[in-house]
Amino acid sequence: MSSDIPPTARILRLTQVRERLGLSRSTIYDRLNNRSPRYDASFPKPVKIGISAVGWIESSLNEWIGNRPSC
Repeated sequence: MSSDIPPTARILRLTQVRERLGLSRSTIYDRLNNRSPRYDASFPKPVKIGISAVGWIESSLNEWIGNRPSC
């Protein structure tokens, strides 16, 4: 695991992130792509958890959700 991940951090995989946010896979990756019209610089970046695996730190997602403007 990467040293920038707190040892007690819960890592969520893409399926869990999709369920938590109610966003599709393509929308999540569009939020990360600075060339996309749906780019969001504040969206939590995934962390590498294996050779070809990434995940998101749950607390980062919770913080992002909490900072979203309410409708």
